[in-house]
Amino acid sequence: MGRDLLCVLDSEETVRQLQPDLDKVKELDGLLLQVTAPGEETDCVSRSFAPKLSVAEDPVCGSGHCHIIPHIIPYWADALGKETLVAYQASKRGGTLYCRREGTKIFMSGKAALYSIDELFI
Repeated sequence: MGRDLLCVLDSEETVRQLQPDLDKVKELDGLLLQVTAPGEETDCVSRSFAPKLSVAEDPVCGSGHCHIIPHIIPYWADALGKETLVAYQASKRGGTLYCRREGTKIFMSGKAALYSIDELFI
């Protein structure tokens, strides 16, 4: 645990079928709950829950994949002995992340959807 919790499960199917009690998740230490397992077609799969931030499940959580404190990509890079990984976020919307670790930095790419456009006047 760093700022968030990381739960490593045994199978992709377990991650996909998980239905956490979000009220109980709120009682846990840590801001987000990251759940991950080895992937069947990718290096790893994950889901991210953040009920303390009023986000039941993050569709594709970039921050959860790249924290310096061992979270998803640093964990799997060490576990698999690889610096380049393909991760899949198994949320309802889902998304594939192409990740590379270089020292303490994580580089990530994938497809994104425009969420909003705004102008700020200061």
